[in-house]
Amino acid sequence: MKDQMGRTIDYMRVSVTDRCNLRCVYCMPPEGVEKIAHGEILSFEEIIRVVRAAASVGIEKIKITGGEPLVRKNIPELIRGIKEVEGIRNVTLTTNGVLFGGLADALVGAGLDAVNFSLDTVDPDKYEAITRTRALPAVLDSIGLAQRMGLPVKINCVPMRPYNLDDLAALAGFAKDSPVCVRFIEMMPIGLGRQFETVRNDLVLRRLADVYGEPLPSVRTMGNGPARYYEFPGFAGSIGLISALTDEFCGGCNRVRLTSEGKLMPCLCSKKAYDMKKIIRSGGSQTDLERGLASFILCKPDRHHLDGPETATEDKNMAQIGG
Repeated sequence: MKDQMGRTIDYMRVSVTDRCNLRCVYCMPPEGVEKIAHGEILSFEEIIRVVRAAASVGIEKIKITGGEPLVRKNIPELIRGIKEVEGIRNVTLTTNGVLFGGLADALVGAGLDAVNFSLDTVDPDKYEAITRTRALPAVLDSIGLAQRMGLPVKINCVPMRPYNLDDLAALAGFAKDSPVCVRFIEMMPIGLGRQFETVRNDLVLRRLADVYGEPLPSVRTMGNGPARYYEFPGFAGSIGLISALTDEFCGGCNRVRLTSEGKLMPCLCSKKAYDMKKIIRSGGSQTDLERGLASFILCKPDRHHLDGPETATEDKNMAQIGG
């Protein structure tokens, strides 16, 4: 369906948990976030009800997120259920990759269409400094396994001082010899991310050009999101830039978000939310879900307000919102 700005909304990010097995410095404190009681998060059956309602109003693409979605048991079962919903064409997953290897066969068997790996460095010591774990070997093994299994792969990196600016070229190197997309995402001032200076993506592109030569804008369509893609000479894959702050893309936004607690959010940076769980648990019908979801999408705001902290959802960390 179209919202009040005429944008086609066909993509929903579904957070299945606020929990994570990493403690990335821009996302979660060392002790983690206060855990939501299991009974307060949507069950798989409830998620599928929301997805079914979303499909009825034009949502075609679902991204499973967290927290770290693979810390929740039986995620392949959820993916299989979502894939069976009429109208859903594409189900993908964003993961830190630590647990992916042990679940890869089940995920692919359930119908997973693609996977995004979050990886901010290939240096073991820097990886530990960022994530507070030493899980890098498992992540690199997972990326290689996904490629061998034929899954389309994206690698997401958040450039940040003082951690990884010297590692950007090495991360981009994943796309040199393999048909993967490496994407650099500007730090957003949400939750713990507020303590970091945003590294502009034009700086990232210049650093990559110094190593790999001048890029050309890509004409290929890759994925559901707002990245601008570039082709470097001799690369088998592509480089993407997601620049929410320096190159606002709200005019082309096509998504809404469902938190693990069942709140529908029209924007990552929004205090508005529609309580889908309340409708379900108060005995609401599928028609009630569809009407509520449609009316809420229609009122999706015209742009984010990351430049206006008083209107942003900055009291929550990314894991709680569903990054």
